[in-house]
Amino acid sequence: MDLRKIKKLIDLLEESNLAEIEIKEGEESVRLARVPKGGYVAAAAAPAPLQVEARPAAPMPMSSPTDASTGGTAKPASNLPDGHVMRAPMVGTFYTSPSPDKPAFVTVGQTVKAGDTLAIIEAMKMFNPIEADVSGTVQAVLAESGQPVEFDQPLFVIS
Repeated sequence: MDLRKIKKLIDLLEESNLAEIEIKEGEESVRLARVPKGGYVAAAAAPAPLQVEARPAAPMPMSSPTDASTGGTAKPASNLPDGHVMRAPMVGTFYTSPSPDKPAFVTVGQTVKAGDTLAIIEAMKMFNPIEADVSGTVQAVLAESGQPVEFDQPLFVIS
């Protein structure tokens, strides 16, 4: 693939609000994705789609939306820790790390600044970073990595 075409794709990605773009020409393909720090990654060969496998529970302090409930329903807002609640901006699959073999973006007790990436939500094969809109300490992670989330579902509590 021509380097000029790749540069045009980078410009297109930069000008749009897309998080990722992939173009195939015959057997060649290029995939560009935004990196949380503002950089870009270009892949010359088409990578296999991200496949998240079930892993044994890591000793990370996380809670699932059904942990404290009795009927398998999500926690009511009154059971959330005090602080600012970060909610899902879209429907998709929630991931706490950029890939299964990488550490989580944030953990409970970690201090974050506004704009820091907390997680990603995959929607329609696009990976969308979920950024903190306030600075503070992560009090709770309310969604489980690899699980679907609904629009406006509480994901994090930051105080």
